[in-house]
Amino acid sequence: MSARMPTVGVIGLGIMGGTMARTLSGAGRTVVGHDPIARLRARARGAGVATPGSNAAVAAQAELLLLSLPSAAALRAVVEELAAVPVKGRRQLVIETSTLPVDEKLQAARMLRAQHRTMVDAPISGTATDHPEQAWIMYLSGAEADCRRAADAVGPFTLQAPRVGALGAGTRLKIAANHMVAILNVACAEMVGLCRRMDLDPAVALQHMGASPYIGTGLMRLRMPMMLARSYQPATMKVAVWQKDMTVIADMARTAGCPTPLFDTCASLYTAALAQGRGEHDTASVAEVLAGLAGQPPLR
Repeated sequence: MSARMPTVGVIGLGIMGGTMARTLSGAGRTVVGHDPIARLRARARGAGVATPGSNAAVAAQAELLLLSLPSAAALRAVVEELAAVPVKGRRQLVIETSTLPVDEKLQAARMLRAQHRTMVDAPISGTATDHPEQAWIMYLSGAEADCRRAADAVGPFTLQAPRVGALGAGTRLKIAANHMVAILNVACAEMVGLCRRMDLDPAVALQHMGASPYIGTGLMRLRMPMMLARSYQPATMKVAVWQKDMTVIADMARTAGCPTPLFDTCASLYTAALAQGRGEHDTASVAEVLAGLAGQPPLR
């Protein structure tokens, strides 16, 4: 007889957390979740996720928790709310998947430990997709036994979930990954603009470069079609949310004393996209900032 799978609680049912909850439910797991936004709770219920009405209620019903939160303030608020929920039996595992400053993660881990909970730092390299199990890599960091337990729990929605080091190493690795994503996204947008100015259809560039083992990337294959169509919704990563990640990267680079001239140049372009009112658009919309610099007529 197979062992019973633990009930999983998901706190934060947005783009990433909602995908986790729906995928786990579809895999036959018992899932409970909460989000302050009613339509996100309703969407989760439609996928078989129970929504008991609060973070505390989720924690009371679940044997392990997945957190997918938009800010450090949200993480602090959730941890404080969990303090009122006693842990029964085995120490409750909290898998924290948000991209936030390392110091905030470590502080949360200390507070959770005092609550008889243990935390794994587990940011995800990947973006919105209907098949996260084919693309998402979760960088687990923390105690080895906790990471093994986390890897078992997240299997339905990850391609890989390796342990990458002690607590905090996962977020450091995610920061490095997002640093590269920021630059590659702008590089693709710049190439699209260059092709258009050379009277070359950029779709030809994508056709012949996208699958190349030398120059092709998953990011190119995901974002360039949006740039070609000049259509940026629904977003796989919203510009407004990405600004938070950009701040995390910049702060870490400054703390580490590492110069990042390419990243710094890209940052101003994402800020410009936000100023254009593209906060709810995909980060691929940075192509429109470059199009404006090239004198291309704006989208109507």
